[in-house]
Amino acid sequence: MKILILSFYYQPDLSAGSFRATSLVAALKASAPEAEIQVVTTFPNRYRSFNVDASEAETVDGVSIRRIVLPQHRSGMLDQSRAFLSFAREASRMIRGETYDFVYATSSRLMTAALGAWIAWRMRVPLYLDIRDIFVDSIKDVLRPSQAVFVRPVFSILERWTIGQAQKVNLVSGGFRGYFERRYPNQRFSYFTNGIDEEFLAVGPLLVSEVKHERPLVAVYAGNLGEGQGLHLILPELAKRTKGVVHFRVFGDGGKKDQLLRALEMVGVSNVELCAPVPRDRLIDEYEAADILFLHLNNFEALRKVLPSKIFEYGALGKPIWAGIPGFSAEFVRSEIENAAVFPPCDTAAALVALSTLTFETRPRPAFVEKYSRDAICREMAADILKAVNECR
Repeated sequence: MKILILSFYYQPDLSAGSFRATSLVAALKASAPEAEIQVVTTFPNRYRSFNVDASEAETVDGVSIRRIVLPQHRSGMLDQSRAFLSFAREASRMIRGETYDFVYATSSRLMTAALGAWIAWRMRVPLYLDIRDIFVDSIKDVLRPSQAVFVRPVFSILERWTIGQAQKVNLVSGGFRGYFERRYPNQRFSYFTNGIDEEFLAVGPLLVSEVKHERPLVAVYAGNLGEGQGLHLILPELAKRTKGVVHFRVFGDGGKKDQLLRALEMVGVSNVELCAPVPRDRLIDEYEAADILFLHLNNFEALRKVLPSKIFEYGALGKPIWAGIPGFSAEFVRSEIENAAVFPPCDTAAALVALSTLTFETRPRPAFVEKYSRDAICREMAADILKAVNECR
């Protein structure tokens, strides 16, 4: 059996899609050791400020990995469109003359899923999609209304064709259920979420330990600095109002980093450090040194359905969690994670109230860790993929 894996991100890149795809490939190889697996992905490109060596072609644990060089890009729609077109063109060239038994594509912005659907349709083989975002739903939040009114119907048609090609579709968030099941009642869906990677399981707390009480408390955020996270809308005022109480350390990069810098300078705060993205081993050290783990999403309607992968690694570490998140993710944190304070996005007053409810100690969360181990989730997902493929034989 020969399997094609399409993922815009793959390790050693730093992104949720990268970690998810890498773990899933390992689980597929373990479940079907005789399978020939070929991964088509990109060179690390998630953050312009994060550079790491990777090979154009290599074989790791019996898996062939081929990487595509992309043009320089940031978080803008035009930049991302150019980057994807390069990926699609080179991916098509790479697989020319190849035959596969099935195609798996993991996609946050629809287009990698559409590429996988086109390849599977052309080769007449089964397709399994892993959908990590609702692009058609979120496009109205990233484009001006005058643009979205023309663009959204086009992507809606593309989404319908893409989902229709799949033998089965996995949705990474239960918050996507209503949207997809209503639009595609004849499609089969599974709900394998993101999970906790082994690196975070290894450092999780074994015993309750007291967090320091001297001020300021250190709050760490790690991730993208884009429109979807909205840090430029919450952090300047929040930092100003917690001066002497909280010191923020922010690790990441993205399209709104410059705007965040300007907003911080405008309010004149000195309790925010903006740091470049770091490898996971270094990031874990920063998490362990933190008193609070901070998370925030922008106040967009589409983001009410998502479930950020960051929630899982934060939850595994046992630290207090301070999260400005809406909708499904807020409900998930309230029901699944102890000592986590949730507040509405972009609401500084509510954030201060939420902070006051936290207990500043590190507590193990064994039930959460057991339930959301990435390895266990990916093993189940790999079995689901192989079952869907075998049904087509």
